[in-house]
Amino acid sequence: MTKTAPLPDAAPTNWVDRHAPAALRPWLKLGRFDRPAGIWLLMLPGWQGIALAAAMRGQWPDPRLLILVFLGAALMRAAGCAYNDIVDRDIDAKVARTAGRPIPSGQITVKQAWAFVIGCCLASFLILVSLPPLAIALGVASLALVAAYPFMKRITWWPQAWLGLTFNWGALLGYAAAAGEISVPALLLYASGVAWTLGYDTIYAIQDLEDDALAGVKSSARRLGDKAPRAVAAFYLAAIALAFAAGILGRLGSGFPILLLAFAVHLGLQARRVRVDDPALALRLFKSNAWAGLILAAALAAGSF
Repeated sequence: MTKTAPLPDAAPTNWVDRHAPAALRPWLKLGRFDRPAGIWLLMLPGWQGIALAAAMRGQWPDPRLLILVFLGAALMRAAGCAYNDIVDRDIDAKVARTAGRPIPSGQITVKQAWAFVIGCCLASFLILVSLPPLAIALGVASLALVAAYPFMKRITWWPQAWLGLTFNWGALLGYAAAAGEISVPALLLYASGVAWTLGYDTIYAIQDLEDDALAGVKSSARRLGDKAPRAVAAFYLAAIALAFAAGILGRLGSGFPILLLAFAVHLGLQARRVRVDDPALALRLFKSNAWAGLILAAALAAGSF
């Protein structure tokens, strides 16, 4: 693999390898900008929280908040990925899918990566302080989840659960930014997101079953083994039920259950197709969750009428 070749889990035609200046490519890859699915998966819970808060008042989501959440998610996802790569650099060097990342391949030093993390965090903080006080507090509190995540794969078989707690924190932050408080429907939406992430990140972990076993890295996919497809179905069923409960308690309108059905069908098709012996399919199914999250955000917004 050359230093400018697309990484294994990035699309061969991704914009970074096709269009970005060569000097910037390692930095953009450090922040995973060549793999934007993760930005969507971090951003969409925030959009969902904003949409839920607006729909409970019979309104459409505030475009300003949607834009701020998008920018903050892109920056914090970049910072989180770089931090994760700093912590995991020795493990990444032993795993085929991650050995070409900028730090283990020597394109970026650890000190340079730390500077990248700090820069992204500072830029994200400038966005955060424009939000209401409760949202600011939630944003600061999320740093504890982010900081602990890279170590979860060393101490538990369920790092995907911790990722769910981390990635879906935006549902609470987005709701608080729009409503100035946290309600039971918002907590149910957060729980739905955690279950959703358990499902899609278990699918993602199927790609690394053999390498993770050799490196001693734990994951839900390794723990579940051949039972992983059934577990994914159970996680997705919980996500659907909890999202439905959030909408019911939030007294959302008839537009919500109609589009929620599309969300349920999307997740159901994923669960039906997933196989532990097909890593390429696992990556495709994982990436499709950007659409699943967008459908749920649209369903919540549709609940305003």
